[in-house]
Amino acid sequence: MQVYVALLRGINVSGQRLIKMELLRKALETLEFQRIQTYIQSGNVIFQSGQTDIPTLESNITALIQEQFGFDVTVIVITPKSLAFVVANNPINMAMIADPAQPYVAFLSEQPTIENITLLEGIDFGHDKLVVAEKFIYLTFKNGAGKTKLTNAVIESRLKVKATSRNWKTIHKLVEIVEDNAYYSHH
Repeated sequence: MQVYVALLRGINVSGQRLIKMELLRKALETLEFQRIQTYIQSGNVIFQSGQTDIPTLESNITALIQEQFGFDVTVIVITPKSLAFVVANNPINMAMIADPAQPYVAFLSEQPTIENITLLEGIDFGHDKLVVAEKFIYLTFKNGAGKTKLTNAVIESRLKVKATSRNWKTIHKLVEIVEDNAYYSHH
């Protein structure tokens, strides 16, 4: 059994696409996932599965949510290794950031083309910055994520991939949960 994290985009945000985490966990049991845990309401699911093909996991979860809840939700599944990569390769000088929620990281469904990255990097987002690293984009916002023009929608339209973002606190919490989950599977 492998440990995975599924990141769901845009659920339980401002009254849209409401899914109770308890019902989501129950639904995911039908996919024969084990040790399913959720973290906060924004759609972070830690689970174990014998399935090793990530696109299959993503499409199975997407189809299940569509069927059970009636929403078409972007689902990005990452491994503990990817999560560790994100934390270890943070290019942002943390001493320069006062907001503990930053940086945000956009997790991409696939690696974007160099051409599309260049297009995105060519846009002037004012004081908001982005750094692309493989399938991840580190984002810093001068006035918080709520006011930026550097949104998931812009990232998706320029890069032609799907994206969902998490803040630095959430990412650290997910690392912690993943480590606990992996610990139990080996003991």
